[in-house]
Amino acid sequence: MIKTINKKIAKIDKRYRFGISAVILTSLMAFSTSFYFNKAFIFIPLFIIVAYLLTYFSILEDIEKIEWFSLFFMPVLLTVAFYLFYFLFPGRWLTRLPFVIFYAISIYAMLLSSNIFNVGVEKSLQLYRAAFSVNFLYHTIVIFLIFSLILSLKLLFIFNFVLSAILIFLMGIHLFWTIRLKPFIERESIMYAIFLSLILSEIVIVLSFVPLNVSIFALFIAGSYYSLAGLIYTFLDQRLFKETIREYLFVWGFVFLIMLLSFNWQ
Repeated sequence: MIKTINKKIAKIDKRYRFGISAVILTSLMAFSTSFYFNKAFIFIPLFIIVAYLLTYFSILEDIEKIEWFSLFFMPVLLTVAFYLFYFLFPGRWLTRLPFVIFYAISIYAMLLSSNIFNVGVEKSLQLYRAAFSVNFLYHTIVIFLIFSLILSLKLLFIFNFVLSAILIFLMGIHLFWTIRLKPFIERESIMYAIFLSLILSEIVIVLSFVPLNVSIFALFIAGSYYSLAGLIYTFLDQRLFKETIREYLFVWGFVFLIMLLSFNWQ
């Protein structure tokens, strides 16, 4: 029966499937944000299940081994991150409407990227480069969204460390997998994901004792993730040139300067 359903779904053009999935998830996002945060225990599992199923509906073909995680990771995480981040805003349509529109664009872009990674196009093609760039951009956005939420909870530094270590490790694994798109996760990718996770989690511990604005704190972690993960990516992809190093160091230096200027030096 499942094969029959899959054959019928496969007859639908993928662009329509992406559109249908984006519309359903966006509608659910708009509906869920009309409730208070105390309903999150209902909507978070619902988002995880619906986002996973709709990602499968969108991609459908040739999913195997680690792809059951890697192709679904970002659409699901992006959806949950957007939902949780919304509650840091005032609950009014003036903020909800642009928020929902941005989510609709974002989830559509992530579904497209996951599909391109599934197809496994040659890395020389611009299509792969565009998908990787979009995916990396949303990695950084998700880091900012989730850390804004974590830091707003005012948890003990040890909880900040554990949560950030787990999150960054999983995101690092996903990012480094997209470099070579193999049906398994390479040991090298795991080691670099652990390295990335430890470095950024230690930064989180140090800054947990600094009186920083939550948004500035989250921005610095997101910028640090972008810079360090970008350097590791270009190294693994054998494209670590001086210009590339300068570019990522400039981004990190810029967000570091913003953080310094936000200190109260009195």
